[in-house]
Amino acid sequence: MALVAAILLGALVAGSWVFCVLVVIAARRYRAERSAPLLAFEPISILKPLHGLDDGLETNLRSFFEQDYPSFELLFAAREESDEGLTLARRLALEHPHVPARFFVTGEPPYANAKVWSLELMMREARHSLLVMSDSDIRVTPEMLRAVAAEFADPGLGVATCPYRAVPGASFWSTLEAIGMNTEFWGGVLTARLVEGGVHFAIGPTIAARPGAIEAAGGWPRLAQYLAEDFVLGQSAAQAGFGVILSSYVIEHRIGAQRLRPNFAHRLRWNRSTRRSRPAGYAGQVFTNPLPLALALAIAAPALWWVVIPTALLRAWAAHEVSWRTLRDPLCRRRWWLIPLQDLLSFAFWVAGFFGNTIEWRGRRYRLLADGRFVLKK
Repeated sequence: MALVAAILLGALVAGSWVFCVLVVIAARRYRAERSAPLLAFEPISILKPLHGLDDGLETNLRSFFEQDYPSFELLFAAREESDEGLTLARRLALEHPHVPARFFVTGEPPYANAKVWSLELMMREARHSLLVMSDSDIRVTPEMLRAVAAEFADPGLGVATCPYRAVPGASFWSTLEAIGMNTEFWGGVLTARLVEGGVHFAIGPTIAARPGAIEAAGGWPRLAQYLAEDFVLGQSAAQAGFGVILSSYVIEHRIGAQRLRPNFAHRLRWNRSTRRSRPAGYAGQVFTNPLPLALALAIAAPALWWVVIPTALLRAWAAHEVSWRTLRDPLCRRRWWLIPLQDLLSFAFWVAGFFGNTIEWRGRRYRLLADGRFVLKK
């Protein structure tokens, strides 16, 4: 039995080595590609759902008001008129009178996915046919819209995901999560892009899209049934024949400073949702955690302890290619020694994601269905 376990673990470790090499190739391939020069400035509508005051919200929103772009508008939506985020957005609009800005109160959403309800209402009111849908915890530089517009000069493009560099608040658990996002998660996305010959899905928290691609994906009423509506939007748009890409522009995702319990609940929700959105891909994530696999092999077959050394080197190489050379993330360079701990924690959440079908989101409990849809748990 021990021999069988060692052979199986050895095969998994070898697969994880291959994965690390693919991550390096994928990251370099992505960096080598550049968008075409911007020949025209297409007007853009930026849609911003709001829900209270996120950490650093004022700076986040200000970065969108200060875009170096000749023609864009900002639309903000919140559930209640008294929402503090909406109040802040109104104040910033007064400070930037040259930027067209409008504000909407959505009321109670008819969908479990409240964000989608806000996006649906704002899209109805948007004046322009190129939409940038961005969460409130996103921070950008002034050239963001220029980069996105250049990519949408391609008339066949329907959806573009902006990769992100996760920036944690003053929380140890959020720091670990950000390290995982900036190494393991984006390494997996880039590798999927390499192996599949492109991306056939989208990932929030900032997506640019044509309204036609959204309608081809079934429209917001269909997308609202899914917890990972961003993934389904990109997947369905690709199936409908629209171009779907990973943008060349990297945003900052300010993930806040969650304490242990809400952070763990968030990570479990993410894993359970991913398993249902992409079952085969989720199973394949076993290779994205090479260090836990190597440690398990060393325990099962102590004579093979040396395997941990090349595994750690390959993992470090892949992490550097993604986090620093691709995302320009200073966190992993500064706190690289936390990567093994994050890998162990990530592996534990990956295993936990195979079990259970309930999640917590904004103080409510939901039940995930087998196809990725979700409903309020009674």
